[in-house]
Amino acid sequence: MHGARRTRPLLIVLLVVAIALITFDFRDGGASSAHSAGARVFGPVEHLAGDVASPFVGFFHASTGDDSAEIASLQKQNDQLRAQVSAEQLDQQDEAQLSKLLQLDAKGGYRIVPASVIAAGGDYADTVTIDVGVGSGIKTNETVLNGDGLVGVVTQVGSSTATVQLASDAGATAGVRMAGTQEIGAVAGTGETMAGNGELRLTLFSAQAVLHPGEAMVTFGSVGGRPYVAGVPVGTVRTVTSQPGSLTQTAVVTPFVDFTGLGVVGVVVAPPRTNPGDSVLPSSVSK
Repeated sequence: MHGARRTRPLLIVLLVVAIALITFDFRDGGASSAHSAGARVFGPVEHLAGDVASPFVGFFHASTGDDSAEIASLQKQNDQLRAQVSAEQLDQQDEAQLSKLLQLDAKGGYRIVPASVIAAGGDYADTVTIDVGVGSGIKTNETVLNGDGLVGVVTQVGSSTATVQLASDAGATAGVRMAGTQEIGAVAGTGETMAGNGELRLTLFSAQAVLHPGEAMVTFGSVGGRPYVAGVPVGTVRTVTSQPGSLTQTAVVTPFVDFTGLGVVGVVVAPPRTNPGDSVLPSSVSK
């Protein structure tokens, strides 16, 4: 199975290139420089490429129709093959995200239901739709995470889909605890994720707290683990924005999660038996 999956992208790429070379050769009556270039480049795999491309070659030799129609048909097939290459790469990315999610799940002790993001929200809300719902045991006010950290919370549930409010949404607020110092505060979204800015705003509840760039934070956790379970990585302090003498300490936070690149996520359907503390944080961040 794994060998076949690794071979499939190579075959698709060879098909794309073979079709492109055939197109050039067809247009130039076989005199194109691409013909000789293709022979030089693909000599080591000429048998494989020849077997794959032979149906297309036969199509050209057997056809007696209009040249432009044939070229248009070939270009359509070429576009479809390129799309398959992209889909294969996306599948590999999803596999990588799922692997990271399972690692985070193992560290934190969460019980999760994996899901895929199938749609993004509108212009005025940072939300996504995932492909699990009531049928998978999903309920509202459950934490959503991925292999990097906090994604958001479930706000609506259908039979087979659910809506997730991202932590970056302007209406989202989550309690957090600073790693190391244990200071308590809250992060709020800025509602600017879809414009490419997924930063969060941090406010600590203690006026005596001291913030430093690079400090990490995790979710503090809600009663009963809803809407937020404890110990989920949130992000790191990028810039301290509070002024001397301020009653609260504030900062701009860079989230661990890339909200514009969500693929595989997990809905936490049961909190961990014990608070994971800072154990789920990446080893590279300040604690």
